[in-house]
Amino acid sequence: MPGAGSYPSSAENARNPLPWAGWRGGGLRSETGSVWGMWAHSMTVQDYQDLIDRGWRRSGKYVYKPIMNQTCCPQYTIRCQALRFQTSKSHKKVLKKMLKFLSKGDVSKGVSEEEPMDSHTEDVVTCDFAYKSESHVSQSELTPLSVDHTERVENEDKDIGETKEEVNAQQVESGSLQICAHKDTTVPGEPSHSAKIVHAPPKPGKGADLSKPPCRKAKDIRKERKLQKLLQNQTCAFEGSELQAGDQVFLLQNSKSKTNQPKTIEDFIFVSLPDDAQHKLEFTRFLCNSPLEAENAPNGPECGYGSFHQQYWLDGKIIAVGVIDILPYCVSSVYLYYDPDYSFLSLGVYSALREIAFTRQLHEKAPDLCFYYMGFYIHSCPKMRYKGQYRPSDLLCPETYVWTPIEQCLPLLEHSKYCRFNQDVKAVDEGRIKELGRVRVLHKRTVMPYSVYKKRRKGPSDEASVQQYASLVGQTCSERMLLFRS
Repeated sequence: MPGAGSYPSSAENARNPLPWAGWRGGGLRSETGSVWGMWAHSMTVQDYQDLIDRGWRRSGKYVYKPIMNQTCCPQYTIRCQALRFQTSKSHKKVLKKMLKFLSKGDVSKGVSEEEPMDSHTEDVVTCDFAYKSESHVSQSELTPLSVDHTERVENEDKDIGETKEEVNAQQVESGSLQICAHKDTTVPGEPSHSAKIVHAPPKPGKGADLSKPPCRKAKDIRKERKLQKLLQNQTCAFEGSELQAGDQVFLLQNSKSKTNQPKTIEDFIFVSLPDDAQHKLEFTRFLCNSPLEAENAPNGPECGYGSFHQQYWLDGKIIAVGVIDILPYCVSSVYLYYDPDYSFLSLGVYSALREIAFTRQLHEKAPDLCFYYMGFYIHSCPKMRYKGQYRPSDLLCPETYVWTPIEQCLPLLEHSKYCRFNQDVKAVDEGRIKELGRVRVLHKRTVMPYSVYKKRRKGPSDEASVQQYASLVGQTCSERMLLFRS
C-alpha cells in the first residue's frame, strides 16, 4: 500500500479483550513480565528505527515494548558506539582463538560460552564497572611490602616466543618500601588519613645497586628493537644520500607513533590468513523474511536496508547464522544460532565483534549508520550484563528516550531495577504525542486521520486506547504508520 508504514493485524488476547484488533492494549502478561505488543505486516526501516529508539524490539513480525515500571526485570535498550569501539582483553582472546584455529587448526580447551553473546569470566569486574580511586581506598586495603620480599619478577606482557634473555631482563631488584603514617597522625591504632611511601636503605646484599643502571623491562627492550629495525628499513630508502639529524628524529618519532597505536577490531578480523591455513571461514548475506521492507538508497549501504541472514561457512559447512536488521542509523542484532560442535570458538562473541566491524564498514558508505544495537540490557539478571562489556555503550532512558552513557546508568541500577537515566527533572519526551487527531488510521480499506475516523465511528469512544497507542509509538510514527481499525 503506498505510504503505508505498519499496521497491526487481527488477533485476540484471551486474557484481555483487545481495544482494537492486533494491539494488545491491556498488556500481555508473560513469565518475563509485562509488555505492549502489536503485529506488523509491513514496516519501513525508518519506522522501525524510530520505534527501537523508543524502546521497542521485534521478534519476527511481532513488535513489543516492555512495561518498564511493572516488569520484574526491566529491559533497557542498549547500543554500542561502533566507531569508537575498543576491544577488551577477552574480546581479543576470542579473535586470536579464531585466527589460531583457522591458520593452524588449534582447538582451545577452554570453557565454552553459555550465552549467545557472552564473553569470558575475566570481564566480570569490567561488566560491573567496579573501580576505586585513590581517595576511596581504605587504609586496611593497603598492604605494606615486606623487607624480606625485595626480589620480585614482573611478568608484564608475556608474548608467545619471548626469548630467555628477555625474561631475564624482566627481573627487577627493588629497594625495600615502607608505608609510613602522616606526621600529623600520632594516636596509635587510628587509621591514617594519608600515607607516604618512602624508600629505606636496603639490607646488605639486597636491593638495587645504585652504581649500575636500572634493569629494563623486556617490553621496553622489544619496542626499542622494533624501532631500530624500522628505522633501518626507512634509512635504506634514503640510500645514497646523507640523513641529517633532524631527519633521523622525524623517522624515529614517526616510527613510535605507528608502533604505539593499539590494534583495531579490523586488524584481527580482516587479517590475511597464510596460504597453508588449515580452515577457511566465509560469509554470505541475503535478505530474509521480515516485516521490514527492503530499501536501497543512493547514500545507503551497497547491500541496502532491511533484514538479513548472515551465514558463517567453515570449510563449506554452515556453522552459524546471525539475523540482523540494517537500519538508517544502526545495525540491529536480532539473534544468532550456531552449531554446538563449534562452541569452543565462542561464536556468540565472535559474531558480535564481526557485526560491529560490519557496522563500521557500512558507515564508510552510509555516514549516518554508526551504531550497533544489541537488544536489551538487563542489569537485574547478572548473566545478561555481558552486553555492557561492548564499549562505549549507551542505555535508553525509559521516560525521555535520550541516550545516556552506561557508566552513568550503572550506579542508579544498583539501587533500583527501574531508573530514569535523564537527571534533568524538567526534561520530557520530545517525541510524545501532541496532536491525537493526526494519528493515521486504516478503516474499511481507507487511510484517514483519527480526527475523521472519530466522527465516522459508531459505538463507544476508543480515544483512550488510541491515546495509549500513540503515546507509546510517538507522534512521528503515529503519523506514518497505520493503526488498523475494524
